[in-house]
Parts: sequence; structure tokens; C-alpha cells
Amino acid sequence: MGIDEQVERILASYEAYGGINCAGADNFPNRENVVAVVHDLQSLINPGYKTAETVDESNLRYVTGQRINRIIAMLTKEIQKALVYEVSKKDGSGDAAKTSHCFGLAEKTAIALIDEIPELRRLIHLDTQAIFAGDPAARNDEEVIVSYPGLDAITVYRVAHFLHTNGVTVIPRIMTEYIHGRTGIDIHPGATIGERFFIDHGTGIVIGETTIIGNNVKVYQGVTLGALSVTKALMNKKRHPTIEDDVTIYANATILGGETVIGRGSTIGGNTWVTASVPPNTHYYNQHTPTHE
Repeated sequence: MGIDEQVERILASYEAYGGINCAGADNFPNRENVVAVVHDLQSLINPGYKTAETVDESNLRYVTGQRINRIIAMLTKEIQKALVYEVSKKDGSGDAAKTSHCFGLAEKTAIALIDEIPELRRLIHLDTQAIFAGDPAARNDEEVIVSYPGLDAITVYRVAHFLHTNGVTVIPRIMTEYIHGRTGIDIHPGATIGERFFIDHGTGIVIGETTIIGNNVKVYQGVTLGALSVTKALMNKKRHPTIEDDVTIYANATILGGETVIGRGSTIGGNTWVTASVPPNTHYYNQHTPTHE
């Protein structure tokens, strides 16, 4: 079979099965562009740690301004694609892709994210302190920032969650799935996570879309905060558990169900399977009946 015929057959498969995303504002967001934005956002949040550039007092203002402009330009373009895609899907109108409304809304959202950076930095600083305080192997905050995958996953989650709660589709998932691939930590951008969140080790952690996590929660590797059922009929329901303040969940514990609440101050032992609520201040282990402090 010659190349020309191979090309024709592959083009025919594009038409038959979809899966092609040509350049242009009216198409699906580009993964590589979104990943580039993630890298810039990580460097904006913690400058000097994630790139080879030298940052000091003499160039910090310039580098920050340059990075902000780049993020707004690229993110606006990709949010616009996401918005146009959703509008076009709803009304089937090709003309929707030509409207300026999507661009204006996209730019407004990108600027709102930049406005939120100081608050995101406050939250991520608290997460960093929680990791440092909770892990005897951590020598200082700088070590946590530059090397801990848990903090990377939390940082990208907090950015993606802001976009998710502001109505941006697709892009928050690209962000969190990108960092999932880098860290092995899968946090859905729809999850709600409080302050001073500590992920230790992290590999294999899954936190579902409707999970609610309070303040001062510590989670170890292999933990799943998931749903009892994954049928499409439940897509708009609370399917994942609620974890109240000051809870510790040890390695490979599985906690399932939208009505499951782990009470404040509780400890969930490793390799446990939990599908019902646990009262506050409970120690829940595989080999024992739950005990209260």
C-alpha cells in the first residue's frame, strides 16, 4: 500500500471516528499549551524553584510581569476554546465560535486567576508548612517546595479548583491529570479541600470530584476517597466522602460513598475499607472495632 493511499485511509478514519483537533479558537483546548501555563503558574507561585532562571531583587518585578502577561495570553486563548466548545455543543451553532463574548469571558477569568494568586500562595504556604511540620524527613520549607510531589499535586489542584469553580471546563482536568501523571496523585479539580492539607509520599492517592476535606487533614499513599457506584445517573450527585478537620488517613485506606463522613479528629488505619460514617475522635483499624479517645 502506497503512502497516498495510507493518507487517504487515515483521513477517512478522522471523518468517521473524530479525534482531530485542528488549530483555531473554535476547537478543543490544546494540552501542551495548558501544560505550559501550569509551568508558568508554578513558577509564579514559587519563583526560582521550578526553572533554571536566576531570580533576584533586580529582576523579580520584570520576570513576574512577563510571566503574568504570558499566562493571561495563553490561558485566555485556551479558556476561549473550552467556552466555545461548550456553547457549540449546546446549540449546535457554528456561529457561536465567532462571537466575541467567549473571548471576553475567557480573558476575565484568566485575569481573575492572576488576581487570586496571593490567596493561592497563602494556602499553598500553609500546605507547605503542614508538610514540613508533619514529616520528620523534611529539613526545611525549601526542600518541600522543590522536591515533594504532594505539594506539586496540591498546588496544581488549587489552581485547577479555582478555574473549575469559575465555570471553566476541560482545562482544570487537563491540569490535574497532567500532575497526576507526574506524581501518581489524582485529585479531581471539583473536590473541596481546606487549609493545611498534608499528603505524605502520595503515590496512588485518588480524591474524587465531590469529596469534601476539612482543615489539617493528613493523607498517606494509596488512599482512595471514592464513590460506591460509578453509574452515569449519579454524575450530579455527591458520590464521595466528607473528611472533617484534623483527620489522619493511613496508607491504602479506602473510604467510599457520598453519605460517608469521617468525624473530626479521627484516625483511619492502613488497609481499611470504610463505607459508613465514623464518629469524631475515633480510631478505626482493620483488626479492631472502632474505638473512641
